[in-house]
Amino acid sequence: MNLEQLFLDNKEKTIEGRYLTLESIEPILQRLNTNNQLSVIGQSVQGRPVYKYIIGEGKTKIYLWSQMHGNESTTTKALFDFLNLLHGGSELAKMFLAKFTFCCLPMLNPDGATLYTRANANEVDLNRDSQNLTQPESKLLRAVFEEFKPDYCYNLHDQRTIFGVADTGKPATVSFLSPSYNEEREINGSRLKAINVIAEMNSVLQEFIPGQIGRFDDSFNINCIGDTFQYLGVPTILFEAGHFPGDYQREITRKYIFIALVSSFRMLSENDIEVNRIQEYLNIPQNKVVFYDFIYKKVKINYDGNEKLTNFAAQYKEELIDGKINFNAYIAKIDKLEGFFGHEVFDAQGAIYEDGEEDFPKLDQKANFSLGKNHKFVNGLIKK
Repeated sequence: MNLEQLFLDNKEKTIEGRYLTLESIEPILQRLNTNNQLSVIGQSVQGRPVYKYIIGEGKTKIYLWSQMHGNESTTTKALFDFLNLLHGGSELAKMFLAKFTFCCLPMLNPDGATLYTRANANEVDLNRDSQNLTQPESKLLRAVFEEFKPDYCYNLHDQRTIFGVADTGKPATVSFLSPSYNEEREINGSRLKAINVIAEMNSVLQEFIPGQIGRFDDSFNINCIGDTFQYLGVPTILFEAGHFPGDYQREITRKYIFIALVSSFRMLSENDIEVNRIQEYLNIPQNKVVFYDFIYKKVKINYDGNEKLTNFAAQYKEELIDGKINFNAYIAKIDKLEGFFGHEVFDAQGAIYEDGEEDFPKLDQKANFSLGKNHKFVNGLIKK
């Protein structure tokens, strides 16, 4: 099976980029509502509808939700690509629909999506509200869980560009986690099922992005929804869509999330025997905060009359301006960059730093400067 071609054949072309709002996906939901699969299960803090989409007639029940954090849209795009596959009429689609029932909440936090914030409109992180259930969106997620009684939960997220695969110097393009169900981080039968699925997805993805799959930290926090559902005995898988080199719009990462979803369901549809792939899972290197978007090395600065060489880093902030996401680069770290990598690295070879002000880099300053006479940088990037 050509998984990359399968993605291209089913990619939802009406959505792209990082800013995905309810208005972006409602027309798709209506188009996919061919047999009353769509319903409104409640409202967000600001009164936006929260949709549920159910498709399939199979025995194994899969519960998927995305954009619990409003500014994490990559997995939402991949989820719609997968729903297109289910509507495509292929033999694979027919098999999935016969084996599974999929219950999807494609945008749990529509207010946060509009505001492009992690939290909801009450500034609450819904992924820390699984016990207190103070927010309407958290209550809806839990109510559907209790009503649907899933066999597997798919918790779909994005992660920042700061994450790498351990100390390898490779970005964590996709990361997974089978959350813990207790403080001791033990592995029971339920958690093992999620581990086995992750091991299979990792095996497939290594063919496409070798060395770029990470394993998220499994410290137990019962306030997190994945830990709660795992604690309640349902195998739960955390997806983290991360950075692929140059892919700040996450259109390439989107493909790999789609491939991971298809691979997981293909495994679950075929695997009738108990397996133990714990070691494969543990062999996936852990995520680690080791990246900046830009690193500038061997930069000469004149500080208090003394010339010295230093290194510094800049990081994008994703800022919503006039309905568009702007990637604005700010200086984030000066010196002491041992152990860190840059998605873009520039060796100044001793060129002098100038910015038209004090002529040395300062934290939180916009990354607009010159290195020597021939290299001008605007918003972190060299101007050509």
